[in-house]
Amino acid sequence: MTYLLICIPFLLVSAIVAVISLRRMPAGTRARRALAVAIAAVVLLALTAVFDTVMISAGLFGYAEGTRLGATIGLAPVEDFAYPIAAVLLVPAVWTLVASRRRGSRGTRRTDGSTS
Repeated sequence: MTYLLICIPFLLVSAIVAVISLRRMPAGTRARRALAVAIAAVVLLALTAVFDTVMISAGLFGYAEGTRLGATIGLAPVEDFAYPIAAVLLVPAVWTLVASRRRGSRGTRRTDGSTS
């Protein structure tokens, strides 16, 4: 099994949740949210490249031959960047979905504590 096959399910789930979140978001906030996610992605990918390269060069971990695509950024295989991409998609999407659910449930409460 290759590292790419391990990463694909995480990327798919993250992308699906991100799309669901985007569709539930008000149209006016989508562009701002996309820009924030893009900036976070650039920062996270740069940090991943630097710190993975440092950790690999220090011998903290390595990769078996034949289990990766071969392309690297620094010393980090490109598959290593799937997890930060999944995280940068998934975390804001879940945050948005949970926040919208909380806002929706607050509006349905009555003053006596029962829900309508």
